[in-house]
Amino acid sequence: MSSEAREWVWEHSSSRGAARLVLLSIADRVADDQCISWASLSSLAKRTRASVSTVREAIDRLILAGELEQVDDLVGPQRSTVYRLPLAAEAVALALREQQEEGGDTAVPGEPAAPAKLRLSALRRYGIRPREVPDSPSMVRNPAVPETSRSRRKPAQRRTGHRHSDVPETGTQNRSEPDLNRRYSSGGAAVLSAAEWQVDPAAHTWARQQGHLDRLGEQGLAAADAKWRAHRADFKPRPADAWAADWRSWIVREHAPGRPNLYAVPGKGPAAPGGMTRAEAHTAALLAALDEPTGTEG
Repeated sequence: MSSEAREWVWEHSSSRGAARLVLLSIADRVADDQCISWASLSSLAKRTRASVSTVREAIDRLILAGELEQVDDLVGPQRSTVYRLPLAAEAVALALREQQEEGGDTAVPGEPAAPAKLRLSALRRYGIRPREVPDSPSMVRNPAVPETSRSRRKPAQRRTGHRHSDVPETGTQNRSEPDLNRRYSSGGAAVLSAAEWQVDPAAHTWARQQGHLDRLGEQGLAAADAKWRAHRADFKPRPADAWAADWRSWIVREHAPGRPNLYAVPGKGPAAPGGMTRAEAHTAALLAALDEPTGTEG
């Protein structure tokens, strides 16, 4: 019966785009003339090459359009969600009824067929079964009630925004985590421009421990930072760690005002930036020197 369900989607469904692909994927698993199918969000996302959120939104649109129902009382193989294509089921039932009339059935021509109840016994062969629920006075099924199942036709509008009201719309979810240098890209790394990168406590502690704060002073360090930002204004965005290493390399090369040959610590050359090996510090200094002037010429 999946062929009849797919044919109905191709010929009569008003769905478009991702919703049409999702409906075709669900129709492809229709078991019998009841137009019952099953699928998980992950399997639909894999088959349609769409994201899970896109599949979820497509299902909601199909349910609102009346072309799909989610049967909450049933569960499919591997606890997947059970769906029903009600309009396709009506078309299949009408076709069967016309065949019966042509075969001499006693049905009154033109009389609308009554909605058929789901035959759960026929669905079990496909791995579709009633959802197991704990026994409670409100959940126990009345034996006198026929074996049917409820289906969710039109869900409430999906709420937008954050799930919890105490989470801010912007910024980090953990209030103890600083927002400094935290603009993330799709890859998960913080990518920002030199103007957006800020001297965090770790960089300031490094400058003090390495002697650059004593060597340059607060004003000299601020002037060096401003000079660095001016030279890096046209650079492409980089991860925060890369800007931190580049900034430290610049500070190492920066001369103290009025004392051009004074480095941070006694020795033959500048100290290696904290968190970098000597080879990495030399490489960073060489690349920086090749890229642009240091600002100390003349």
